[in-house]
Amino acid sequence: MAVQMQCEFSLIRYVPDVVKGEFANIGVLLREAGSSSAEVKFTRDWSRVRCIDPNADTEMLESLEAEIAARLAGGVELKVNAKPVLEALEDSLSNSVQLTAMRGALAENLATEMDQLMRMYVEPLRVAPERKRTSGRAAIANQMRDAFERAGVWRLMRKRIRAADYTQAGDPLRIDCGYRNGKVRMFQAVSLENDVEMAKGLAYSAGALREGVMRVEGVELELTAIVEPVAGVEDKEQYAFGVSAMEREAIRVLTMKDLGRVAETARRELKV
Repeated sequence: MAVQMQCEFSLIRYVPDVVKGEFANIGVLLREAGSSSAEVKFTRDWSRVRCIDPNADTEMLESLEAEIAARLAGGVELKVNAKPVLEALEDSLSNSVQLTAMRGALAENLATEMDQLMRMYVEPLRVAPERKRTSGRAAIANQMRDAFERAGVWRLMRKRIRAADYTQAGDPLRIDCGYRNGKVRMFQAVSLENDVEMAKGLAYSAGALREGVMRVEGVELELTAIVEPVAGVEDKEQYAFGVSAMEREAIRVLTMKDLGRVAETARRELKV
């Protein structure tokens, strides 16, 4: 029998009204017992949160995963229900995000235990025998994140990068993720399954984004669009138009089949 390690975990909860006491578990903090470092993972399904708070800012909640991970990666000691992990968040959130007390667990490894804890405490129970296939941009974005997570680099990457930081105030575009290694590399999920407006919008923004990265960061931008494989798209002419529109603006266009190679390159460049 394999020797199991002793671990500790804390659940991350969204509590919109502390008086009512209603909450939804949205993530897990996990560490090996006695360790000062920890891993964090949030849900991608916000249905439970929306059930108790239809007006919840899920975009803000998604950004917390990266912020907490960055604090932990920076060597901040984990303290449950206290500073410093949530010190910058408490005032703005009014305690709407809380950590439970640590609990003990035995695990073969942290990755497997994290998946199990997410299924047990965070993810909604799937009771229906079948579910609608995720498609379009959501499917591409999910597979892109999965690939970077498997390579161990997702926590090191920037997420939902504001184009306005490089173009001009008011620009609503956000790039899914990216990192810097000699040059800035950004990745955007773009669906060509139903229409090409997303591709046209990214192509329109590429020039200004590239100039802004050079101005602000002093390095080149490599912008990559991840799209569906052409075999799975009915309108091949529309697909070809979307690809050519992006490539004309020097956007590198890859498909979901290339994600393993892209993630491996990121792992190598970030020296994970």
